[in-house]
This record gives sequence, structure tokens and C-alpha cells, in this order.
Amino acid sequence: MRVLVQKFGGTSLHTREMRKHAIEHVREATKEGYAVVVVVSAMGRKGDPYATDTLISRAREVAGEVPPRELDLLLSCGETISAAIFAAELNASGIQASALTGWQAGIETDDSFGDAQILRIRPQRILDLLSQGIVVVVTGFQGITDSGEVTTLGRGGSDTTAAALGVALGAEMVDIFTDVDGVMTADPRLVDEARRLDVVTYNEIFNLAYQGAKVVHPRAVEVVMAHNIPMRVRQTSSSTAGTLITSVTEMDRGRIGPARLVTGIAHTAHLVQVKVLLPQASLDDEEQEERTRQALELEAAVFQRMASAGVSVDFINVNTLGTSFTIAEEDLSRAKAALEEIHAVLRIRSGCAKVSVVGAGMHGVPGVMAKIVTALTKTRIPILQSADSHTTIWCLVPQERLQEAVVTLHDAFELGKSITLTAAREAVS
Repeated sequence: MRVLVQKFGGTSLHTREMRKHAIEHVREATKEGYAVVVVVSAMGRKGDPYATDTLISRAREVAGEVPPRELDLLLSCGETISAAIFAAELNASGIQASALTGWQAGIETDDSFGDAQILRIRPQRILDLLSQGIVVVVTGFQGITDSGEVTTLGRGGSDTTAAALGVALGAEMVDIFTDVDGVMTADPRLVDEARRLDVVTYNEIFNLAYQGAKVVHPRAVEVVMAHNIPMRVRQTSSSTAGTLITSVTEMDRGRIGPARLVTGIAHTAHLVQVKVLLPQASLDDEEQEERTRQALELEAAVFQRMASAGVSVDFINVNTLGTSFTIAEEDLSRAKAALEEIHAVLRIRSGCAKVSVVGAGMHGVPGVMAKIVTALTKTRIPILQSADSHTTIWCLVPQERLQEAVVTLHDAFELGKSITLTAAREAVS
């Protein structure tokens, strides 16, 4: 049995017209001989009646802070409504379908309400329905604990559900349908020349997603990457193939398109740079060793306090002068309160943004960082902080220069046009 998992997000199911497009994608897959499992999100976005953010807002208006267990029970309703309606519309259109909740589909999780992890999937009920030629519509974002408690999987949970079901069912492909035509070289709202990528590697899309490209959740990419299941990002209102996400091996073999130096430019806005520094001093070698010890103790104290306060930190730099990192703007007050007891110099810079240059082809290639610095310097965009890995280089810039920085780097690496890896390497050498 050839299984295909199709996930439709909230915007893909928001209107009757959009659901008609989704139904046609299901119909086309069945014509191609696939046994189809559909994963659905809650319909619409914040403000729409059954959207997740709307349910959260209404609960808090009535009861203030809702206990996590009860909140998960409430939030699971959005996907349940969506699955029931979509299955009914499939049946009305001549496609036999049956809706299952997360627990009916055998999705078992831990008891971390609001951000549960999938422990296992028992897919027999899904397989029984598929063997009868029935399209199975599964609620995304939800599961059940061993003790029978309803849980939700956190932001991007429907993507994770689709990926996990793809693995459990041995699917040939997992399709993520959204309102954009695949993965772009940059946010098209910022860069007019941004273009769709026909193919990217798991690592590239994971880094793009983690750095702010909100097309598919990075946790879902990790799941399919671990089992080498291809994933596509497609537009609900289009019949185009979208972007294929596959292994670097397949690309290296030349089966799927040319490799490239840089894949895309991602960004994360509304950040705060935090520097926690030791007092300045002129030191001899013995004093320098003591300072290094103090810096390590400072680092441990800082990050222990951030963890206790529930503040997620990113973009971490550590040296003998102290440590610096970034946090989201909404976490600033909690971070400052947690750092009050540390006897160090605290410097805060609000209004920052992170710009990330991502590409599997840059590993081991000299000149990439030089090209980034040169491009940003020419436009007088200050680099407040930088870091790199094998496939990503990050630069922290002022928030007001974010769009200019993204456009500048997109142009510098000629991402508006197709370019081979050889030509790209020559351009930075």
C-alpha cells in the first residue's frame, strides 16, 4: 500500500473555496493510487472562531490563566471541528472519508501539557481504514497520555503530527500544504526578487525554519530527516510541485537539481541583546587565569537563572569578558529580574534582529563570511554580533535595518537567480 500524508494548515481550510482546493489535492492523490491520510489544523487564524489563538484568548477572558490540562482539552476542539467538517465535505464530494481524533489515531504522548512529545503511534485503526479505500482525516496537534489525558503538541504541532504519521505508516511522502508556493530564498514580503526553491536538504530547511522561515516546523523536519522520508511544501491553491525536502545524498548524486553555496536568507525580528560582563581590569597571567574561572562561573550562573525563569536564549557568545546572548522582546522583564542578583555589568540593547545566511554548500568554503561583512559594510549596516556553524552564518543587526540587511545579502549571493555551486564558490574566492 502506497501511503501519502497530506497536511493542511489553518489558512488552507479557512474558507469553503480553500477547502475545495484541498479536496482536489486529495482527489488527485487517490487517482495516482495513494492511500491518503490527511492531517488538519484548526481553521483560520487568530480572530476566527475555532483558531487556536482565538480559543486561548476567549478562555483567558473568562477565567484568566487556565490550568494546562484544561487548556489542552479546550485547544483540541479546534482540530476536532476541522477534521469533522473536512471529512464531511470529502464524503459529499464523492471521496469516502473518516475523521479520527489524535487518540483515535493512536497518537500517544507524554504528559507535558501544551508541548507534549509523541512517544509512540499505534496506527492499526488508520491502516484498517486505508485498506478499505477510505481517506483518513486525522486531527493534528493532539494526542493522549497513557492515563487518558488529552494533550497538545505545541506550536507547529500539526506539522509534527503529519511527519510522525508519515514515519509510522511508512509513507512515500509527506506533503505540507500552506498559503505560499514552497520554500523561498527569503521572505517575499521583504525581498521582491525572492524565488521558490525547487529542492532543499533536510539540514537547510531545518536551519531556515529554526532561524525564522515560517513554512514548516523544524521539529517536523527532524522527524522525517531521521527516517529519510521526503517532504514537500506546496501551495493549497496551486497544482505546482512546490519545494521538495530531501537528503543531501540525493542532491550529491545529481538526481535532484544543482547544489548551491547559499540556499536562502532567514530572519528573526524583535530581539534583545543581553551582555553580562565582568568588570574591566588590566591583568597579568595569574590574574587572567582567575578571570577565566570567574567568567565560567558567571556563564553558569547566567544560564541557570535564564532556565529557571523560563527564558529561551539564543545566539550565545562566551569569552573571558563575560557572555552575551539574545532573547525575545517579551522575555526582557523576566530576564532582568532573574539577573538582578548577579554582581556583574548588565548591558541591554533592544530593537535587534537576527539575519541568517543558510546553505549546505558553504561548509569549508573560504570567503563566505568576508562576503557577508563586505556587503553589510558597504550599506553601513552595523553587525552587533555574529556566529557561524557548518551551514549557517548569523548576524545581529539593528531592527530598523532588517529589511535592508536581508535584501543586501540576498543580492550579494545572487539568490534571485539560479547559480551553480562552482560559480558561487568562484564568486567568493
